[in-house]
This record gives sequence, structure tokens and C-alpha cells, in this order.
Amino acid sequence: MKLAGLILAAGFSSRMGTPKALLDLGGETFVDRLTGILGAECDPVIVVVGHEAEAVRAGAAREREAVFVTNPSYSDGQLSSLQCGLRAVPDDASGFLFTPVDHPAVEAATVALIARAFRERRDGISIIVPRFEGRHGHPVCCARELLQEFLELTPEARASDAIRAHARATHYLDTGDAGVLRDIDDCAAYDRLVRDWQAR
Repeated sequence: MKLAGLILAAGFSSRMGTPKALLDLGGETFVDRLTGILGAECDPVIVVVGHEAEAVRAGAAREREAVFVTNPSYSDGQLSSLQCGLRAVPDDASGFLFTPVDHPAVEAATVALIARAFRERRDGISIIVPRFEGRHGHPVCCARELLQEFLELTPEARASDAIRAHARATHYLDTGDAGVLRDIDDCAAYDRLVRDWQAR
């Protein structure tokens, strides 16, 4: 059961002041770390770029392990980048797994658990959402039959709207991984992440 992986890395990174995709974590950029982790379970890994697209692509050491697509409407927000990436999902993919690039701290074992839960899901389940201490995070995994529904969301909508519409078809996967929640949006959050990573 083939999964496509999507990394959303097209935003302005305005609060960070530099592309978040290229920030370092343990000797790898955010985008490289996520490409490697998703690549263990997904084929292909699709990286959606937009703002400073060429710089992000040039700075990705794992560039050959991913398919880079450019979202020309990246200023419209994250949903537009998700929709851009979904258009690149191959026809033989049974589902797709997506995460913003500013959630780089998720563990490889967690992504493996999400992929396994999707492949072993019971009838009626079409969405797998990781959860830590009752709070849901990323990456989110969805069955292919929902792809068109995401594509039809209007610009003012959010991806979570499509997920909420299928509450009964959603399985929340409890994990011990706080990384599913960790959103690195500004310099203070990044500094805390680096300190915690070094203390591991």
C-alpha cells in the first residue's frame, strides 16, 4: 500500500527571518531531516516550495531523494501548498501523509507507526492523526479517496476542515512523541528546540 509524503515548505518564514526549511537540527536541515524520515515510509516524497524556492532547493542535501514542486500561489497560504503537492501525488498511491516543514522534531519511529496504522486500518477509517497528551499534531495521513475533497477546499478554508468533516473516519494515534506538536515558528522556539536536542 503505497503512501506519498508531502512536506510543505513554501511559506514566507516571516517570523523567523530566514527559510525555516534550511534551519539546522542535529547536523541536518529541517527539510532534509523530514525528507529522510518520510522517505523511509513514503514514495515519493514531495517537497512544496514557494518563497525563496531556489534557495531551499539548493540548500537541500537530499534534493535527489524528493520531488520538488513550486507553488506559484504560496502567498495564499498553507492550504494552497498542500493542494499543489496533492496534484503531484501519483495515481498508484493509496494515501498521502503531510506535514509542514516547521515540524521537524517528529521521530522516525512515529512516522513508521502512523504508516503502519494506516496500512492496517479497519474499515471506515480514512485518516490517521498522531496525538501526544491529548493534543493532535503532524504528520497527518489520509486515504486517497479524500484527495479530491482537499483539492476542492476554497482558499479561505483549512485542511483541518476536511479532517473535521470526517470525524468518525479519523483514528487518533496516541504516541509518546512530543515532536508531533512542536511547531518552530520563531527564533525563540528554534533556540529551545536546539537546546533540547543537544541535551538528549
